[in-house]
Amino acid sequence: MCGIIAVVRRRSERAAPAPDALLASLDAAVSDMEPVLADLSARLDTAASVLAEVDRDLRGVPGLTTMVGDLAATSAIARRVDTLAELADRVEALLDSSHAAAALSTAQLETTNASLIRCKDAIWAIGRDRLRAATEVAGLAGAEVGTAGLAVLFSVHQALSALDRLEVRGRDSAGLEIQLTGHGLDGADPSIRMLLDRREDPSFASGAVRLVDGVLVVVHKAAAEIGELGDNTAALRDALRHDELLQLALAAPEVEGVILGHTRWASIGIISEPNAHPQCSDELGDRSGPLVTGVLNGDVDNYADLTAAESLRIAAEITTDAKVIPTLMSRRLAEGAAPGDAFRETVASLEGSVAIAAASAARPDHLFLALRGSGQAIYVGLAEDAYIVASEPYGVVEETAAYVRMDGETPADPDNPTGSRGQIIELRAGAAGTVDGMVRWSYDGTELPVDPDDVQTAQVTTRDIDRGEFPHFLLKEVTASPGSFRKTLRGKLVEDADGIRVVLGPESLPDDVRAALRDGHVDRILVIGQGTAAIAGQSLAHHLADFLAESDVRVDAVLATELSGFQLRGDMSDTLVI
Repeated sequence: MCGIIAVVRRRSERAAPAPDALLASLDAAVSDMEPVLADLSARLDTAASVLAEVDRDLRGVPGLTTMVGDLAATSAIARRVDTLAELADRVEALLDSSHAAAALSTAQLETTNASLIRCKDAIWAIGRDRLRAATEVAGLAGAEVGTAGLAVLFSVHQALSALDRLEVRGRDSAGLEIQLTGHGLDGADPSIRMLLDRREDPSFASGAVRLVDGVLVVVHKAAAEIGELGDNTAALRDALRHDELLQLALAAPEVEGVILGHTRWASIGIISEPNAHPQCSDELGDRSGPLVTGVLNGDVDNYADLTAAESLRIAAEITTDAKVIPTLMSRRLAEGAAPGDAFRETVASLEGSVAIAAASAARPDHLFLALRGSGQAIYVGLAEDAYIVASEPYGVVEETAAYVRMDGETPADPDNPTGSRGQIIELRAGAAGTVDGMVRWSYDGTELPVDPDDVQTAQVTTRDIDRGEFPHFLLKEVTASPGSFRKTLRGKLVEDADGIRVVLGPESLPDDVRAALRDGHVDRILVIGQGTAAIAGQSLAHHLADFLAESDVRVDAVLATELSGFQLRGDMSDTLVI
């Protein structure tokens, strides 16, 4: 598996939020989060709404502009976030206390905890997403970078942040490309020409640049067979920070950029910078064709056949199958095809399960996406004034919970299932962040309009998926298990003067389920789970089977995988699934 990330942005028209108003809202939230049981649920609800509004104000380029432009205000926001995080911990401790267990019912505890989670999600988003973005963007920016350049670097940061999360799909190499317009650089200027010539690289390895028809493409890559999660993006950040040509381009007042990135698990082609994605359309000894760049998840099974049939001239050090994608699209453009048609003709010629993103200097404010087959995915996040494209929802959720998921398997035409299977989307920067800027087709060219009903909402936040200081996610999960276990039992396992008793209200064990168990209508229990939840399920099933040994109820633990579907029956009204 590999990971794709891309960001397409338009200029923002929203005014930057006023620091004083933001600080006043945070102060109000501090007051509402006082860890006292009186009206706690209602107060947490109010605080959560206020914090969510502050989080929304700080998103996008307007929020970034406020934070980067007023460091004193940003420091004040950070101090209040620290206070809020401390208050959240104190409320958590209060809910775990015997005082809360005696004063609140299980339902009240659940409601209060839900409000607390909303607060913690917003506090996390402000502190770990918004403030971190401002810090990272400021760290990437040179002294001369203006507001427009900061907007481009904001997209760069979002892409790098997503790549960090997507590295669990493969991390032997990574690459990030910035395609710039409005950069103001003149290739005829001797000083600029010297910088361009110095970075001449036919293999499109790290540091390579292309200046074609006024479009500047800068790419940086990292490749290592052995390393830790985060190493590649750290290397990319350092390279971008010290890229003299890039910093010159970002100083232009009208600069805009499209970002395309990838993290790789090599399946075809060795692990190397020339094989890392993005790949470009350059052919050996010939750059006369239109410039196209692209990234690939999955495998192009017929890449060798296409290379031979089209007589593609590919440098010997480039052995990845992804290389044929931009090269073929460039050939179609050279033949006179429009960019959208050139992309569709290219991806339609590929065999295999693939997810693809491509950018073209012929249409620098557009991005082209394709998905076909099983095992791959592309999510198009609808953020403020931006599309954020990723292979997983967790590559999107730092900026937005709203996304459109591409469908690579359902045929658009039942009479032509093979030809119409798969989807293509063209993203247009002019309407970035809305469904209006998304044009979608099936592989056979049938238009598939995108409407608001296609927009889904992610059920996770960056707080849910953060690895923190742990070297890997397994250690984080093991370490977090006691706290998770304690919260699960909160209000359900109560210790008082009479000892320990179980309290399960109808919100935990519905009345109709109790009745079905009592009258014998349910005679089978399936406990399902995956990973550590599967182990917990086995334990539960074992003990339930002991408790019910003298009854007719059968208890089984089942792994929650596609294979568990073999235990489905036409009528399962006699079965309780836990």
